[in-house]
Amino acid sequence: MRNPSALSRVWAVIPAAGKGSRMGGDTPKQYLPLLGRTVIEHTVERLANHPRVAGVVLVLAADDAWWRTIAPNLPVQTTLGGVERCHSVLNGLYALTAAHANDWILVHDAARPCLRATDIDRLLDELQDSPCGGLLALPVRDTLKRCTDNGAIEATVDRARLWHALTPQMFRLGALQAALEHALTMGLLVTDEAQAIEFAGGIPRVVEGSGDNLKITRPEDLKLAELFLLAQR
Repeated sequence: MRNPSALSRVWAVIPAAGKGSRMGGDTPKQYLPLLGRTVIEHTVERLANHPRVAGVVLVLAADDAWWRTIAPNLPVQTTLGGVERCHSVLNGLYALTAAHANDWILVHDAARPCLRATDIDRLLDELQDSPCGGLLALPVRDTLKRCTDNGAIEATVDRARLWHALTPQMFRLGALQAALEHALTMGLLVTDEAQAIEFAGGIPRVVEGSGDNLKITRPEDLKLAELFLLAQR
């Protein structure tokens, strides 16, 4: 792993222990083919090759049979994940034995292969002096409807101050680890790192990211990701 000279280094944790059931099939979505490689190879490369990232921890499922078959030539450490995303991220933090409590952690979804280096830089630059940290996000553009379980519309939701949460999400290692441990102790299975920080009393900031930083969740997203990657080239 690299050793940048900054007082507070930057590390990345990529939780990749999920199965991605909405994609269908037997292969987890992070191992589906994308422009001659797998989704996860594109994702890992975006962070592992970034000059401001000291190292990357990839969190894998215990029964992962795919990573070792590709194992790209990238400076990546691996560790085992847990039942939910929050358990996997926490395991990733525990694996960062070379990091310090004040170092920054970038937690990024394995199924977001189109992350731009400029977005990483913007997140680092805008939050470098933040007392809490934050995340990439996009302002909501569409009209939102709150519905019942059977699809009946209950209300139109004001979108004026609503944002789509993206990744990476960026927090200090010590604060994030404590927040995740606290949430789990209280029985809260947070769905992203910002929620854990909020639950602990922190106030994360959003930093506007690029619209092509999509998360692959459905089969049609693979074609979109291909188009975005080709356009970025």
